[in-house]
Amino acid sequence: MTTDKPVPRSPLGILASATATHGTGDPDDIALPRLPGFVESAFSPLAYEVVRQCLAERPDGGTSRSWGSPRASEAESGGEAESGGDSRTAVALAGLMGDTTTADLASRRMVAGRVHNPLLFMQATPNSVLGHMSREFRITGQMFSLSTLDDSLTELLAMADLLLEDPELDRVLVLGVELGGGERAAAVYRELAVDSHPLAGLPANAGRAAALLLARPGAGAPVTVRADQTNDSDTGTAARPGSIQGLFDLASAHRRLSRDGGSHRLATEPQAPAFILTADSEARKETETHAHQ
Repeated sequence: MTTDKPVPRSPLGILASATATHGTGDPDDIALPRLPGFVESAFSPLAYEVVRQCLAERPDGGTSRSWGSPRASEAESGGEAESGGDSRTAVALAGLMGDTTTADLASRRMVAGRVHNPLLFMQATPNSVLGHMSREFRITGQMFSLSTLDDSLTELLAMADLLLEDPELDRVLVLGVELGGGERAAAVYRELAVDSHPLAGLPANAGRAAALLLARPGAGAPVTVRADQTNDSDTGTAARPGSIQGLFDLASAHRRLSRDGGSHRLATEPQAPAFILTADSEARKETETHAHQ
């Protein structure tokens, strides 16, 4: 490797992938799921949605229940939500600035002299939604929130590779969330001397998210991804700090290779790591069997 950016040193298997957008004008935009305790912003609902999709795609999570279904109530489950939880899965959430929509709204209310709304606790939104998802899906492994100036794809794959060195972990669920517009985001990009960012022109309540469920190859993953030589050419678009576009590109390639087989070289921004994706025919058959059950 000829880059000083963190990259996964070992291949990773992609068990599942998911993407979701809201308010972008894309035909695939979704209506935001309603989450108790989370208001105004698309950040938490989009994070929840891509996690739900990933876990629904791979229901064999090592627990007695389907990952894809939110937990039953404590009365229905007969105990605490954490009972029987999946401790062999870690979760890492990445983004540049977190929930800027909530931060902007809290600031505007304060400047206007309005009473503070305790639900607008923007500093803890990433950790709060991770906690909510751990309860809903009974994931009791380690959880991390990352802020990165690098592209989220490279950062999260390197994080997953490191976490999977732990023999107590089998899977790592990585996700990134990106919100469009907003006063705080615009100020940060001005400070970083960036003329625009990937979601320029979108309203502040728009956003997108992507997630990947990762394991070591040979764990039933239909597609394997490994780091390739740095993309020294001009191929690829220079990503803005903290962009999750690479996660979207990897999710798209994963779905295509899971269906059609073959291999694909994913070039990220110039002078950044590239990745080789390869389909495993036997793992693809196993995944198709899961999908039809």
